[in-house]
Amino acid sequence: MALQQTKMLKQEQQQQHREELPTSKPTHQLWGGRFSGQPHEALQALNNSLPYDARLYSDDLDASKAYAEALKRAGYLNSADCDVIVKSLELIRFDWVERSIKFLPSDEDVHTVNERLLVNITGELGQRLHTGRSRNDQVITDMKLWMRKANRETLGRLRLLIEACVLQAEQHLGILMPGYTHMQRAQTVQFSHWLLSHAFALREDCLRLVELRERSNVMPLGSGALAGNPLGIDRLWLAERLGFSGVTANSMHAVGDRDFVVDFIYCCSLVSLHLSRLAEDLILYSTQEFDFIKLADGFATGSSLMPQKRNPDSLELIRGISGLITSNLTGIMMTIKGTPSTYNKDLQFDKQYCFQAHDKLAQSLDVAVGVVSTMQVQRHQMEAALSTDMLATDWAYYLVRKGVPFRMAHHYIGRVVALAEQRGVGITEVPLGELQQICEAFGADIVSVADYGLNVQQYNVVGGTATVCVLEQLRQLKDFCMGLCKQS
Repeated sequence: MALQQTKMLKQEQQQQHREELPTSKPTHQLWGGRFSGQPHEALQALNNSLPYDARLYSDDLDASKAYAEALKRAGYLNSADCDVIVKSLELIRFDWVERSIKFLPSDEDVHTVNERLLVNITGELGQRLHTGRSRNDQVITDMKLWMRKANRETLGRLRLLIEACVLQAEQHLGILMPGYTHMQRAQTVQFSHWLLSHAFALREDCLRLVELRERSNVMPLGSGALAGNPLGIDRLWLAERLGFSGVTANSMHAVGDRDFVVDFIYCCSLVSLHLSRLAEDLILYSTQEFDFIKLADGFATGSSLMPQKRNPDSLELIRGISGLITSNLTGIMMTIKGTPSTYNKDLQFDKQYCFQAHDKLAQSLDVAVGVVSTMQVQRHQMEAALSTDMLATDWAYYLVRKGVPFRMAHHYIGRVVALAEQRGVGITEVPLGELQQICEAFGADIVSVADYGLNVQQYNVVGGTATVCVLEQLRQLKDFCMGLCKQS
């Protein structure tokens, strides 16, 4: 019913203004008055940013509606004309949603399209909307409006991945596994502790995005091409109307500023790097050599030649996409590096870099949520991978508790490990008498330090791998995710 009313309103307005339109076909280029010819077709093709900025159509319409109201407040539109413009912009939004808009060769960008369509509906009235406004301040306002939503969507996907990690960690609390440094077995940790290490990296990503959202939420509209707006536009009112927390302080800085785009792509790049590290761990742990986890069939693929294969393509693609996203960061930074102050056409490419970084990260996050949520944790294989050499640090701490300085304790345990390696046995198989020849502080109670589970529980410092510490980490992440939900 609403769609039918919208169509009827559109037809009525088109009929109302059809007789008012000039008999000669006006140009829809926004800058052609001083030119005697049209741009070369090669330049037109290069100049056309519609393949990228068309997705800003809704943000451009929102900003235009608010600007029309600001023009009314400043006395450049009466209430009736403002109402016609606002309603016509909503009709244009309907055409975008219905995908019924036909682009013309003269359409350079989404702003040109929306203004052309507005003039088609309202005639001369539509040409008043751009009064005091430049595409320079218009496009950066649109980008900030779009990024506000992109930031929120990215935070939502990150929250889902953190929650998936939390759920798996909670369900498998107490499972032990080797912790690695330099890809060598190091110390015994809980599987939950390892998985939450990735979740906390993602939490830092969320904090960066939240900080960016607040810091970049200042409105550039009203800066004009570079010198500002001379028509008494109330920028503070306009900022409040569009949901900005303030306005930019310098018009020249505002129209040339793309730091918020760089920051967003940087945030996306860091997320992608963290996803890549998680993917690398999971790829290794899903091999037959480790067999710590099994990927669900929905997130693995087969080989076209070898029937037995289960390839972790989902994780390999996540790992590969991180390079693509980071290349967008390099691209936008090098673009900005070469530009003088205020607006330059080079900045048109910011959308290409930004949109690709956002879109690819969204794909990676969606797949990562699926992988983590559905993977099968192999408790037996993890705990079977524990080896007595991983007790070495715990044995050093045992000597420390006996009063031996840590550096000496480290040296003594190193000699024990070397002796065990020479004999081809574990350190727990070295007789007590020989241990005491190395260090007289060894006692019969050394056997109590041979239990992996008990050893894990001694790491009960904040952030440690003891169960009480892992439970606190789970609590922190749950509270954090709940806070994100309330903010969205």
